[in-house]
Amino acid sequence: MKKYFITGISTEVGKTVAAAIVTEALQADYWKPIQSGDLEHSDTHKVEKLISNSTTVFHPNAYALQTPMSPHASAEIDGVTIEIDDIKEPSTKNNLVIEGAGGLLVPLNDKNTLLDIIKPDYKVIVVSRHYLGSINHTLLTVKLLKEKGFEVSLIFSGNEHKTTEDIIKKMTGAPVIGRIEEEPYFDKNVIKEYAELFKSNL
Repeated sequence: MKKYFITGISTEVGKTVAAAIVTEALQADYWKPIQSGDLEHSDTHKVEKLISNSTTVFHPNAYALQTPMSPHASAEIDGVTIEIDDIKEPSTKNNLVIEGAGGLLVPLNDKNTLLDIIKPDYKVIVVSRHYLGSINHTLLTVKLLKEKGFEVSLIFSGNEHKTTEDIIKKMTGAPVIGRIEEEPYFDKNVIKEYAELFKSNL
C-alpha cells in the first residue's frame, strides 16, 4: 500500500483540497497528525465533507491543539510538548494520505520540524501556489526533500502562472500530478472530477 505525505510551500496554498482529491482518487485513508486550532472545523472535518467514497477511514490526530499557530507555539499554550515518538502512523491495509501542517520546516518542538515525521517510504506531494516568492519556496522545499531521498511530485494550486510553473518544472524535474484551478467553490462533485483527472498520475 502507498503512503502519500502532502505538504505545502507555505500556509493557505491549498493542501487540504489537494489532500481531499488524492484521498478520493485512491479511496485512501486520511490522517492529519497535527491539527493546530479550528478543532470544530478541522482539516479532517473538511476532507470528510469533500469526499464521496465509502472506503476512506479518517484517523484521529496525534495532537489536536487549540490555537491556530505554529504547532510548537500552540502546544506550549496548551501546556503540552509534541513528542515525535508519540506521532504513530495509524494501522491500515489501505493507501494512506497524510496531511502536514504548513511547510516542511514548521517547528513541532525545540528540536524537530514537520520534516522529521515524514518516513522514508512516503511519497511526498508538494502543493505550490503562485505568489511573489513562491518559486524560491517551492525550489527550497523540493531540494530539501530530494536531498533527504524522498520521491517528490507537485500539484499546482490556483490560476496558471506559466513562467513560474515552467521554471519550477525545469529546475526541480519533479513530475506534476495536475493543477487545481481557482474554482468558485469545492464540493463533492468538484473533488470527484479532479480525482478522476489526477488518478492516473498518482
